[in-house]
Amino acid sequence: MISLTDLVDLARRFESDLSLPVDLLRVGNRKIDVDATPAIMGCVNLSQDSKYRESIATSTGSAIRKGCILAAQGADIVDIGAESSNPRTVQVTAREQISALVPVVKELAEQGISVSIETYEPAVARSCLEAGALLLNYSGGLASDGDIFRIVADHQATIILCHVEGENSRDVSAKGVDEDPIPEMLEYFNRRVEHARSMGVDRIVIDPGIGFSHEGSVSANVRIHYQARTLLNTFRLRRIGLPICHALPHAFSLFEDEFRSAEGFFTVLAHLGGTGIYRTHEVPRIRAILAALQALDPQTLRSGQDRVDRPVNSF
Repeated sequence: MISLTDLVDLARRFESDLSLPVDLLRVGNRKIDVDATPAIMGCVNLSQDSKYRESIATSTGSAIRKGCILAAQGADIVDIGAESSNPRTVQVTAREQISALVPVVKELAEQGISVSIETYEPAVARSCLEAGALLLNYSGGLASDGDIFRIVADHQATIILCHVEGENSRDVSAKGVDEDPIPEMLEYFNRRVEHARSMGVDRIVIDPGIGFSHEGSVSANVRIHYQARTLLNTFRLRRIGLPICHALPHAFSLFEDEFRSAEGFFTVLAHLGGTGIYRTHEVPRIRAILAALQALDPQTLRSGQDRVDRPVNSF
């Protein structure tokens, strides 16, 4: 049970981290202060292995349609992938990913939609950035950093650096569920960010990677507790000075038939933890929840502004 006592204790222990500033999110020519206006990433999955059936596109046309709908519903960014991060599913070759993704990226980019590509394959990243993607949701580990950072720097793209302890997001052999994962994450991200900047990458977001698979020996309840702890402790990563993105959990085992409510619940925890970018399969729900949270902010109430009535793509 999460209690006010727990939250007060957490805030007091790490009070100096609560108000630390983070960089603006830069996407193409746009600059977003994600503390003032949280950004939403809507998901489109071109892999039919995805557990979240509602996000699956079965064809190029289906993916384009879904991307347009997500943007109309309030997604600031449409994140597209062609391979499931679940290690028990079929691995998709780089050539197959490129064939599936590039036509979708081109069409959405031509319509003015900010597109992100989730991959750990350098060839896929290069092809999609050349096709018009503005962000790389990089789900690879340290081994491919050199190639990936060069590609991102060449295209002046934004990179989301995910906390991946193994070779890539499908490698669960090294994924831990520490009681307090933040110290290790701080060391990990500081090292990778320094490497990225040394290679000319200057648009960086960090993602604690709580949505990636864990070993089969890790029970669903243990994993959910780890995810919730990380979400609430996110503000401690503000020491790095970069925007923080979370892929919101679904927690099927906990929510069962109401699993589509899960990402909304975890949005509240992420918001309390200082998250700026929310990757979700449920854009309208998450947009409404973030708008409500901001409308209840004391500063909003004092200023008399009504953020709920702002246009679709802002809060």
